[in-house]
Amino acid sequence: MLSSIIFYSLDKAIRQYRKLAQANIDRAGIAITIDQWLVLRVIQEHDDLTQTDIAERVFKDQASVARMISLLLKAGLLAAEPLPHDGRRSRLRVSEAGLRTLDAVQPVVLNNRQLALEGLTEEDLAVLRPMLERIYNNCLVASQPTSAATPAAPLELPQ
Repeated sequence: MLSSIIFYSLDKAIRQYRKLAQANIDRAGIAITIDQWLVLRVIQEHDDLTQTDIAERVFKDQASVARMISLLLKAGLLAAEPLPHDGRRSRLRVSEAGLRTLDAVQPVVLNNRQLALEGLTEEDLAVLRPMLERIYNNCLVASQPTSAATPAAPLELPQ
C-alpha cells in the first residue's frame, strides 16, 4: 500500500503544503508563485550566485529557473546589473518592487507554516529535522558517481 511508503507520505505532505501556500498567496492578492518566491529569497540572501547555483538551492532544473528569472525581470521584481569584469554575465538583485513583494508574502508564509505545523511541538521538529537531513545526505552520497580509483563491486547474479 502506498501510504506505507515513507517517501509517498513525504511527497504527499509537501505537495499539499505547496497547494495551501500558493492558495493563500493568491488569496492575499500577491502575484507570485511559490517557486518565484523561492528564487527571489535565494537571490536576496545571495546575490552572487549563478543560475546553476540558484537552481540547486531551489531544487529546480536550470531551464525552469531561467524562465522564472526572465518572468521576475519582466515583472520588475528582479534587476540585472552587468558585471564590469565580464560583459556576458549579470548580477541579479531583488528590486524595490521585489522587496515589497517579499515583505507582502512574509506574513502569508509564516501563517502557512503555522497552519502546516499545527500540533507539532518544538521537540517533534527537533527530532524531524535531523532525520530529514540524514535522508537527504544518504541520497546525496548515493547519487555521487563512484571514483575511477575505486571500481564498483561486480554484480552478483542469482544462480
